[in-house]
Amino acid sequence: MEKIKMTTPLVEMDGDEMTRILWQMIKDELLCPFVDLKTDYYDLGLEHRNETDDQVTVDSANAAKKYGVAVKCATITPNAARVKEYDLKEMWKSPNGTIRAIMDGTVFRTPIVVKGIEPCVRNWKQPITIARHAYGDVYRNVEMKIPGAGKAELVYTAKDGTQIKETVFDFDGPGVIQGQHNLESSIESFARSCFTYALDKKQELWFASKDTISKKYDHTFKDIFQEIFDREYKEKFEQAGITYFYTLIDDAVARVMKSEGGFIWACKNYDGDVMSDMISSAFGSLAMMTSVLVSPDGCYEYEAAHGTVQRHYYKHLEGEETSTNSVATIFAWTGALRKRGQLDGLWDLARFADNLDQACIDVIESGKMTKDLALITKLEHPTVLNSKEFILAIREELEKHYA
Repeated sequence: MEKIKMTTPLVEMDGDEMTRILWQMIKDELLCPFVDLKTDYYDLGLEHRNETDDQVTVDSANAAKKYGVAVKCATITPNAARVKEYDLKEMWKSPNGTIRAIMDGTVFRTPIVVKGIEPCVRNWKQPITIARHAYGDVYRNVEMKIPGAGKAELVYTAKDGTQIKETVFDFDGPGVIQGQHNLESSIESFARSCFTYALDKKQELWFASKDTISKKYDHTFKDIFQEIFDREYKEKFEQAGITYFYTLIDDAVARVMKSEGGFIWACKNYDGDVMSDMISSAFGSLAMMTSVLVSPDGCYEYEAAHGTVQRHYYKHLEGEETSTNSVATIFAWTGALRKRGQLDGLWDLARFADNLDQACIDVIESGKMTKDLALITKLEHPTVLNSKEFILAIREELEKHYA
């Protein structure tokens, strides 16, 4: 077949460890044989980030804002052990956190549903999308260990020197204290991204926090969401036949367990981190979940929801065979290609993304899958494939679409 043309490049953010190996396999076997792939390439592997003092991460995020669509491989967020292992200059920040802050985006994560991999919650019939705020809260906190008795205070000093002061706690012995913040501008972007995404998907939107306890912090989130909805989106939601409502986070959890799915659940940063892992595990696997960062000005960055699969990478380096699930990484590519096709009016490119998604699903539903899925499938006698065999099986299925 003649290769499908692209007019605008994708921003390609390469990553680390086993997902980096899969990344190249996917390009070699599933993309380049079918698409005249155009990318603006950035190496976000930890070694290169270290060499550039992490400037490459900043550059890649700015490129995503320039071109509007990016695709990202899983990357390492280093801890003390990684600093030693990679001989790093310093403990670099999370690349995802850096990119999210620059793009001012919200992360939307949705399970990939296939027959034979059944949700743990029996009544979930459709995927549940988690919309996670991607700025502040506990991820930008300031912490202090309190050595003994004394008074801890929260102090704000305005530029003119005036102060607002609140006593946090009068300690009568050792303890610990934490301060966290957020920005109204970031919360506004979070709200607009959620409302826009819900309209795009034509799905009901929930937002949940704990405003009854956090009467200023969480209540600010609640108020901003409601004000923006009433002013900018209420009429659009009515025309689309969808609804928005707010509820307490504990009430939302109870509702979610009894629902049939098929909606978007907006959460603050930490809540979204926890709930997206809960949803993905309940639907099957982190390797079967899409993830897209959407900015309020309409830029998209697609990635897998999981990490770099470190354990499999070490086995790979020892020459051992691995059976690593590449579906989420493939869907990151197809999400980006589909969006690029839609924005550029290249419908062959968008259809290719649909066909590749369907090829992945067809292969799994035929009983061919990686080990992680074989352990949880309801299909009888699944065939366990290694990492390369699974990608080649998808290629064979994809070729049928273009035969």
